[in-house]
Amino acid sequence: MQRTKEKIEREKTDENMYQSNRKLKVCVATCNRADYSKLAPIMFGLKSHPDEFELEVVVLGSHLIDDYGNTFRMIEQDDFDIGSKLHTIVRGEDEAAMVESVGLALVKLPDVLQRLRPDILVVHGDRFDALALATAAALMNIRILHLEGGEVSGTIDDSIRHAISKLAHYHACCTRMAEQHLIAMCEDHSRILLAGCPSYDKLLSTYHRDDYMDIIKSWLGDKVKDHDYIVALQHPVTTDIQHSIKIYGLMLDALISFNKRTLILFPNIDAGSKEMVRVMRKKGIEQHPNFRAVKHIPFEQFIQLVCHAGCMIGNSSCGVREAGAFGTPVINLGTRQTGRETGENVLHVRDADTHNKIYHALELQFGKRYPGSKIYGDGNAVPRILKFLSNINLKDPLQKTFCFPPVKDTISQDIDHILETQSALAVDLGGTNLRVAIICKQGSIVRKYTEANPKTFEDRMRLILKMCKDAVRDAVHLNCRILGVGISTGGRVNPQEGIVLHSTKLIQEWSSVDLRTPISDALGLPVWVDNDGNCAALAERKFGHGKGVENFATVITGTGIGGGIIHNYELIHGSTFCAAELGHIKVSLEGPECSCGSQGCIEAFASGMALQREAKRLHDEDLLKVDGMDMKLAEPITAGHLISAAKNGNSKANAVLHKASMALGVGIVNILHIVNPSLVILSGVLASYYQAPVQHIITERALVSAQGIKVVKSDLEEPALLGAASMVLDYATRRTY
Repeated sequence: MQRTKEKIEREKTDENMYQSNRKLKVCVATCNRADYSKLAPIMFGLKSHPDEFELEVVVLGSHLIDDYGNTFRMIEQDDFDIGSKLHTIVRGEDEAAMVESVGLALVKLPDVLQRLRPDILVVHGDRFDALALATAAALMNIRILHLEGGEVSGTIDDSIRHAISKLAHYHACCTRMAEQHLIAMCEDHSRILLAGCPSYDKLLSTYHRDDYMDIIKSWLGDKVKDHDYIVALQHPVTTDIQHSIKIYGLMLDALISFNKRTLILFPNIDAGSKEMVRVMRKKGIEQHPNFRAVKHIPFEQFIQLVCHAGCMIGNSSCGVREAGAFGTPVINLGTRQTGRETGENVLHVRDADTHNKIYHALELQFGKRYPGSKIYGDGNAVPRILKFLSNINLKDPLQKTFCFPPVKDTISQDIDHILETQSALAVDLGGTNLRVAIICKQGSIVRKYTEANPKTFEDRMRLILKMCKDAVRDAVHLNCRILGVGISTGGRVNPQEGIVLHSTKLIQEWSSVDLRTPISDALGLPVWVDNDGNCAALAERKFGHGKGVENFATVITGTGIGGGIIHNYELIHGSTFCAAELGHIKVSLEGPECSCGSQGCIEAFASGMALQREAKRLHDEDLLKVDGMDMKLAEPITAGHLISAAKNGNSKANAVLHKASMALGVGIVNILHIVNPSLVILSGVLASYYQAPVQHIITERALVSAQGIKVVKSDLEEPALLGAASMVLDYATRRTY
């Protein structure tokens, strides 16, 4: 019996070692010249790590058609071994041919996938060939990584792209908006990588070439000049083929009239492409002295041609994606790219119904230069994707799970939900007190613990751990299941690492402190950390006035001035985690000294400490007390006394408060003009006093379009604790953050 048990354990150990040491078998399937430009950088990356990955390449679609340049040859020239070539295109000029091509691919793909047996199939984009690949792999229980999902372009491509995303197990998307679209489509956030576009890795590293004029002249002749030619690339729109053919003809007429050297690429293989080629030949484009018509250009050379063009015209995604990195002027014709995120270099001519309209667009755009845009990538997509692939655990369940938003409480529940309430452990580190609370997912505080905040680092950490352990123990008796720990603290915080970078003067020995690691190790729970201002904004987003509001700002008016900004439903942290340091917005070139060491900050005028300072000054000068004001002799002077004196007619106190209100109001006007939120929420002990004056200042001093933005007082009694809890509840229940 003992020997049998030992044998089983050895077999398990051997199996685990085999799983950890074996290469991940990745199959990259490419269908056309466009998707290869995105897939090639990943293929080179996989090939450069032979100890980790085994690369298989499958080629199908228009790569294997002579009319489209037999572009499979460039894959071979890049020294990739093509494992399978599948002829999947059914010749035809209508939508039925595309459907038949999908069917033919589905007939041929099972044999190839059965033979290769990849761990992961990498599929790109939104082509009908890619849909066949994803369908076959999903039905054969092969994991799928989909590139460039979540984007919106405005044609049937959207439907195909989103269908592939639903079949895919993992996603590498290009933009933050695409990531949010995938989350909205109920895809698992933990399986979405915001990588950027892989083509940008090559594009940003190679477009500064000394021989670019040699490349341009090889395609357009020796007489062509830099920025004095046009690149044209127009594809059919399969949902309105006849209209897209009409636009194509009008574009050619406009280009002929514009009389500039033009490089025109043949359209892709979609239904309607043959008719477009006939239009081109009927107008004599291939023989026209100003035109060079080509079926394919290697991507590295195409980059140079687009980068140095005077203008790019058509409806290719290259115009709104790659061209933006160079600032090349682009004219986008029709609706094919209507939904894409674009830089300022793109001029849309959606209703391109006349030759004159397109010609006028050429006059407006040709020869301009725009700032480069990196909406779609920063040149580091491939390392991110390779790391993402290497971290895929093949032992994880193959069956996809979807993260549906809550609709209503269900009657049929898991036993854990019946017996326990999902809750968070929230910690608030203030200058005076250290507070811990058990908070349920509805935002109710089940139990709260308060102690004085120790002055030294060691005593503080010891007390935090003791209070958290006490709360975790009590949670069992309160039927609360603790999902994690959220910590709100003063100072600047790196929330990604859970580290306090720099503290405020109110909390001593609290800089360069790793909070996440010791607390997570001690409690066995995930830990999230952010500063108190950001936590107040998160609290409003989940439980307060900011619930369901896309853009709003929260301003804390307490001992200091702080806050957080929610933009596109997300908290803004900034590149060095000091975004929304609202108390340190300058409203005066001079003014009183601030706790940050500068002068003229909002906090130096309008915080509780600033008002207390002014109240003491007036008291020392015997200018604070007025008739009707109750003030005990031994009572410490606070901001409350200043406000009470003002209410009782003290003109000096009134002047101080007027200046404080003006400073806060002007600072908030600056916020409105920079991020343009739709709502401002005032939180903290001074919020009720400042609400009306700030609203009045906005009405007087903001731009007309911002004067109607409302200022409301927070209804939340414990914003720091609730915000800390919301980090746990949003992450741990797999909702967006």
